Formats: sequence, C-alpha cells, structure tokens
Amino acid sequence: MNGIHHELVALLGADAVVAGDDPAATRYLSDATESRAIRGRADAVALPADATAVASVVSWCYEHDVPLVPRGGGTGYAGGAVPGDGGVVLALERLTSPPETEPAQWRARFPAGTITADARRHVRECGLFLPVDPGSAEQSTIGGNVATNAGGPHSFKYGVTGVWVTGLQVVVAPGQLIELGGPVRKDVAGYDLRSLLVGSEGTLGIVTAARYKLIPAPVAELPVAALYPDPESGCDAVAGVLAAGLVPATLEFLDGAALAASARSLAAALRGLGPEATSAARFLVLCEADGDAEPAAALRRELQELLGERAIAVHAPTDRREIARLWHWREGVSPAVIAQRGRKLSEDIVVPVERFAEALAELASIGRRHRLETCSWGHAGDGNLHATFMIDRDDDEQVARAEAAAQELFDLAIRLGGSVSGEHGVGLVKRGALSRQWDAAAVALHEQIKRAFDPKGLLNPGKKLAR
Repeated sequence: MNGIHHELVALLGADAVVAGDDPAATRYLSDATESRAIRGRADAVALPADATAVASVVSWCYEHDVPLVPRGGGTGYAGGAVPGDGGVVLALERLTSPPETEPAQWRARFPAGTITADARRHVRECGLFLPVDPGSAEQSTIGGNVATNAGGPHSFKYGVTGVWVTGLQVVVAPGQLIELGGPVRKDVAGYDLRSLLVGSEGTLGIVTAARYKLIPAPVAELPVAALYPDPESGCDAVAGVLAAGLVPATLEFLDGAALAASARSLAAALRGLGPEATSAARFLVLCEADGDAEPAAALRRELQELLGERAIAVHAPTDRREIARLWHWREGVSPAVIAQRGRKLSEDIVVPVERFAEALAELASIGRRHRLETCSWGHAGDGNLHATFMIDRDDDEQVARAEAAAQELFDLAIRLGGSVSGEHGVGLVKRGALSRQWDAAAVALHEQIKRAFDPKGLLNPGKKLAR
C-alpha cells in the first residue's frame, strides 16, 4: 500500500479507494481515446460517496501537492479523464443520490454521477424534457456533461449543456464546497462563474451536482432522412433548410464512407426505400421535427419537400418502431466505422456552416496526403464535423500518420474561421491548439483564469492548456 493510498483509505474508508496497481484500477486509467494508446498511471483511485467526501479528497490533495483527475463516465474523446504519471483519479460514479425534481417549476437537480440517459428518462416521466443528448448518453454522466459542455444531435435547436445549467455545486481549491447559481432562470449578479466552470474539463473545479432548467416534453418527434448522390447536393440541402428559416430539432449528416461502413444496418433503418437508393447514396441528411403534433407534422412536410428537391430518396417514418430503428442505426455508426479496420481516430472540428462542403473536401485531401481512409458524420446544422481516420488495429505507424493528419484538421478549422473543437473539448489530445486559434491576449487571460482557480496547478493538470 503506497502512502497516498494509505492516506485516502484513512480519509474515505477501504471500500472507497483502489490502489493504482490494482487490476480494478485499470478502467480508470483511460477513456474513449484508448484506441490512440492514451493511458495514464495513478497512485490511487478515490470513489467518494458524496460532495463532502469529494471536498475532503481535494483538500488532502491540495495540502500534499498531489495532482488529481476528476472522472465521470470515461466516454470523452480528448483524454480529459486520463491521469498523467501518478496522483489521484477522483471518480464521481458514486454520487448518485436521488434527483431533486420540481415538475411544476420545470427544473431538476442531479448529482454528478447520474447517468445522462437516466436523467433524461426521469424528467420525461414527469412530462418534461432535458434536451442534452450526447452520443454516449447511456454511459456518460451529468458531471462529465457539465465539465465538457457536451452537445449532441439536438444541439442545433436546443444548444449544448451550458444552455440548460442554472446552478452548480462544485469543489474548488483548496477544497471548498460552493454553490454557483441556483434554481432561478435569470441571474446576472457578479461575474458568470457558473459558465466558467461549464466546459472547464475539471481544470478549475470539480462539479458534484448541477441544476437544470427543463421544458415540456415534445408531443411528436418525427425524423426525415434524405439520401443524396454526392456531398455537394447534401450540403446544398442543409443550406436550404437554414435559408428557409426552418428549425428542426436535429440537422445531422453522414458522408458516403460512413454510410458504407454502416450499410448492413442502413437498409433496415431506411426500410421501404430499397437497396438501389441506399447503395447509390453518398451523403445523408437526417432531421427531426418535434413539438406539438400539428406543428411538428407541418414542419416535417416542409422538410420532406425541401430536402427532396435534389435527393435520391426521402424517408419520413411515423411508426414508433421505425423511428427507433432509424436512431438506433445513427447511434451505431461509430462502432460500425471502428469495425472496418479495428481502430479509428476522430476529431470534432467546427466550421461556419457556409464552409461545410469545403471542410468535407479538405478532409478527403488530408486523408489522401497521409494515405489514410477517411469518413465523417456529425451535426451539419452546427458546422460540427466528426472527421475520422480509419486505421488498422495493430498499426502504430498509421496512428502516427493519423495524429499528424489531425493537426492539419485543426489548421483547416482555424483557416475556415472555425474552432478546433465543437463539443469534445480540448483535454489532452488538443492541448496547445488554442494558441493557434486565439490571439495572444486571449491565451494569457485563459492562463490567468486557471491560476486564479487553481494556483498550484493540481486540478486535472496538463489538460485544456492553451499552449
């Protein structure tokens, strides 16, 4: 038993601490970037049961100059939850006390360890809606969503996590438990510290609970999927939706390679269109009209008409099972892509929507230069492109080429007036990229904020660095 492990056992109890060299600690040493061979080492994993225990761990680490890395569901794609060379992983999975829901006021408070999908199902049972829907909703947690300001398909209409957060319970250095914001919907008193914490990836404080505003659940959720012969036609269709002033809940896309990777399940998801349509498609736009029944149905008809102008075929299911089948296919695209070669490297850049087609073409050129197969999908309405390089499972040389290609992607996003990250954060894999995107004065402010919150630099060190 090392010294850190011993001290944390005395603080939390033996059942709440795992030694870093224990096999049970293995799953806490990586996240969804493990396919890029990103793995850390920890002296111990702490699993506190409540916010007070979280504060005690932060206090002990700060007193003894021990770095600590907060962890939610471990679904991040930027290495934000991966420890460095030692220190403490602060896993928040046990912070799962019952939610505090106030249906009449359209609000709820969730502890950080609550699974995202469970929170969404809980409020839906109350007739309410929490639009935050990251692709990993069945594994990601409320705390992780707040820490990364997570997005998802419904961000086009409803925005990312921070739009819905009205208050936070958070532990800040050197171990103080504080409340920011609260149940009110408007609060402009003082600096917006709440928004600083949202998306800070655990580098400024440890979120232990979050308050959310909610809205009434939509009565109807009606998807429309349109297949196109080429990316240009699909991108023009997306531009047409925006120009027409239509506001679907989602405005998604998949390119031809992503469609090909998931072809086996695509035909079932688009049942009725026939194999000729799906095999000819090189681009897909996926929308969803939601709201009250009549307005949603009217919006669906408008989307069908507009998207159908240059489409090979349009699929607009109304049966609940068919709708579920379509979204289940969409959620399975990433695993299907991995299955093609055994491994992938994805980055989520974001560009102005009017330059989306240009970004797609440039991605293909980057892939060719680095001799890598590419595919992409994501949130077309937000200009958010999940650019993916498919690589062989055991070929580290391909990984190196993909990492170099990713750096070109970041430069591309900046050159087109976009950002190096739309929703996955900076974490470890994109550290330093912000200095290419921001002015020097902005980078300096970013670093000053970090020092103000974390003067010892112990909270998730090495992450979200601007340079």
